[in-house]
Amino acid sequence: MTKPSLFRRGFRFISVGVLAAFLLGIVFTAAFNVAVDKTNTEAFCISCHEMKNNYREYQDTIHYANRSGMRAICSDCHVPKAFAPKMLAKLRASKDLYHSILGAIDTPEKFESRRQEMAQREWARMKANDSQECRNCHDADSFDYGSQGYRSAQQHEEGLRTGQTCIDCHKGIAHRLPQIDQGIGSSGATGISQEVLHSESAEKE
Repeated sequence: MTKPSLFRRGFRFISVGVLAAFLLGIVFTAAFNVAVDKTNTEAFCISCHEMKNNYREYQDTIHYANRSGMRAICSDCHVPKAFAPKMLAKLRASKDLYHSILGAIDTPEKFESRRQEMAQREWARMKANDSQECRNCHDADSFDYGSQGYRSAQQHEEGLRTGQTCIDCHKGIAHRLPQIDQGIGSSGATGISQEVLHSESAEKE
């Protein structure tokens, strides 16, 4: 019986290697997707105790409980759907993990001292992508202005006409605003101006 030629042995070796690489690629991709999906869950997001206060704030908003029963969880607003932006968001999140390990925001007082910085960074991100996370659920072309409050309908029409994006007006829609001068109206104990409070009330009508 003749032995397989060197060429055949080499071909078999390469074939087995390609098949093994292909199978490992499938396993890696599946494991990667499972890990990404796991880190996008609400349970994972609030597993850090720093996020528990944030979660309680969010539970008081229309994105948590509303008449339609549609809930937006943390990742819906903070993690883009497209792959490349999603990976960039995950890399940016590593900075938050780093600060968590250092204890930079491990108390309510420390968190409050950094709230403005973190909020402005997130507002800038959403401004840059035209509030894409909002638009994943909300379609301006489908607005029924007749079912909105007068002020909400007026503001939406004006905002769309002038090229504004969602985050320009809805900064306090899911989390309490930082303790900063809003520049309009009188500021309450939460740092939210009266005009913003009225706007949020109109959104809930």
